[in-house]
Amino acid sequence: MSNINPGRFTTRPEIQGTFGVVSTTHWIATAVGMSILERGGNAFDAGCAAAFALQVVEPHLNGPAGDAPLILHAAGAPEAEVICGQGPAPAGLTAAHCRDLGLDLIPGTGMLAACVPGTFDALMLMLLRHGSMGVSDVLAPAIGYARHGQPIVERTAATIRTVEGLFRDHWTTSADVYLPNGAVPEPGTLFRNPALADTYERIAREAEAAGSREAGIAAARRAWSSGFVAEAIDRWCRTEDVMDVSGRANRAVMTGDDMAGWEATVEAPVGLDYGRYRVLKAGFWSQGPVALQQLALLKGFDLDRLDPTGPDFVHLVVEASKLAFADREAFYGDPAHVPVPGDVLLSDSYNAERRALIGSRASTELRPGTIPGFGGPVDARATDEGRVAVGSSGAGEPTVGRLGTTRGDTVHFDVVDRWGNMVAATPSGGWLQSSPVIPSLGFGLGTRAQMFWLEDGRPSSLAPGRRPRTTLSPTLALRDGKPYLAWGTPGGDQQDQWIPQFFLRHVHAGMNLQEAIDAPAWHSEHFPSSFWPRKSRPNRLVVESRLPAATVEELRRRGHALEVGDPWSEGRLVAASRDPDGLMRAGANPRGMQGYAAGR
Repeated sequence: MSNINPGRFTTRPEIQGTFGVVSTTHWIATAVGMSILERGGNAFDAGCAAAFALQVVEPHLNGPAGDAPLILHAAGAPEAEVICGQGPAPAGLTAAHCRDLGLDLIPGTGMLAACVPGTFDALMLMLLRHGSMGVSDVLAPAIGYARHGQPIVERTAATIRTVEGLFRDHWTTSADVYLPNGAVPEPGTLFRNPALADTYERIAREAEAAGSREAGIAAARRAWSSGFVAEAIDRWCRTEDVMDVSGRANRAVMTGDDMAGWEATVEAPVGLDYGRYRVLKAGFWSQGPVALQQLALLKGFDLDRLDPTGPDFVHLVVEASKLAFADREAFYGDPAHVPVPGDVLLSDSYNAERRALIGSRASTELRPGTIPGFGGPVDARATDEGRVAVGSSGAGEPTVGRLGTTRGDTVHFDVVDRWGNMVAATPSGGWLQSSPVIPSLGFGLGTRAQMFWLEDGRPSSLAPGRRPRTTLSPTLALRDGKPYLAWGTPGGDQQDQWIPQFFLRHVHAGMNLQEAIDAPAWHSEHFPSSFWPRKSRPNRLVVESRLPAATVEELRRRGHALEVGDPWSEGRLVAASRDPDGLMRAGANPRGMQGYAAGR
């Protein structure tokens, strides 16, 4: 192994084919997506089915009541589009209400942090606009695995173990589901969630009764947003006081009216030209443009000549990420409610000025830019101990890679079909450890509102109807003007560090998709976390031990506060691409032992 270049070593082949490719963070969801393609479905049908399957097989990473931005390009369409599955803060969730409860941060678990669930409606909207199958078709695999069982992975069981005491003492409805026979399930044993199967079967029946495919999708959306699902959520939120990380029981403020008043929307992506590529992201209500800002800074350097595992490459990418994430803190928020200077943040002139701040030494400061009339204060909330771990609380969305642990992360899928349709999505939230199971539905609510600040005057300050600044960040890229690449990763704040790393290795070092995924990676913790309790570790750089020793030593010499992690501990990237001649490729991350790509 020591004679293998760590930057070009691969754990598995890059998948290639001409019929279709699917890559997800769990092998079952990948197989589900491929099965839909084999039945004649397109990439959007397959993506929906894979997404619902991921809720069943990775319940510690996403759930039905979570959130999901989707970015896609339909074959023959002139432009890509983003489907926003990020629900807003409910009408009753105000800073004043939280302060009246004695809070200075929104708790990372429980019921108070619930936003309107967005995943289901976003998937249904994609199915309506671009799919070819019906609701029953895309729900059937998830129903089957929830009803008859799926082999629970080690990381799901480990997550249940961390919150076992909470479930037994406080969240007893979760104990009823996730502690079958009164015990943490053993990895590899069949795990069932019959209540969730019942929920999705009822939605499927209501869709079938409506008649046509389009009428069925509309009926399913109604069942969720104003029918029996919304009614059950409304009852639960009105009657349950739930223990959370604040150390006391708080009640949700979300209502059925909040759910009925919202639906997923379609919008144009934000893009940046990078050589022959145009990289596309969701808007500034997400952290997605952070990746674009990094590329805008880095295109001023000659990266073609740099070793992607060398100190010059790592240093430049890390320092660019520090500047971009500082701007995230100062400027990003829901553009429907606050002004965001997106054109300036991605402009050549602004980035030329910011690029001059990147020197030969690691920066220890949080340095947002200055744009008159825009932005707000930043709060690093630094701690020598680093980000507070989830432990038994189940809070936050730290990366799966942090020292090899996983607590409350995310899933991702990419699908490309033979017609040239392409979709990338990063569903998350509603984890088994985020809030207690609603017994009649088989799932709990999400806690995305923890990303709001309670202080006024910030672009990401809490306000009813406002979307929280999500970390969920799928990506598409055009090459020479044609849809080429879909990719993404779980990992909270780290998503838009690993996403540009992958892209830069692919573009500048000529790595194929699997090589770019497998290459040694890193992440900075210099900026405030998006998750409770919102801590940062200034100048902290965490790298995989597979980086060359000379690179590690030189980064330390340049002033980076370096922490060397396990050799395979950074990120869960998956990716898929399509060449103009129809050749498709896919790769999936070996870290975590769950992600797989398939195709033919």
